[in-house]
Amino acid sequence: MTTLFVHHKVKDYAAWRKVFDDLTPIRTSYGATGQRVFQSPNDPNEVTIFTEFKTIDQAKNYSASDDLKEGMKNAGVASPPEVMFLVEA
Repeated sequence: MTTLFVHHKVKDYAAWRKVFDDLTPIRTSYGATGQRVFQSPNDPNEVTIFTEFKTIDQAKNYSASDDLKEGMKNAGVASPPEVMFLVEA
């Protein structure tokens, strides 16, 4: 199991969340099997997303995709994302 970790700020959480939720079928098409979203308790526009994939290749393909880049742009991502790939130990 591989987890794609993404952390960034957004302009407006509610607007971002709508776009994020609407993109679920696209994530699934890249092999995503689930995701969890977290907000900072000090700033609701600071979000961290954990998206699970069966393989690291699926996670890398999704993270490099134009679909994700376009989605982040449309969702109002306001800072460069911090991205990590995590594999279950």
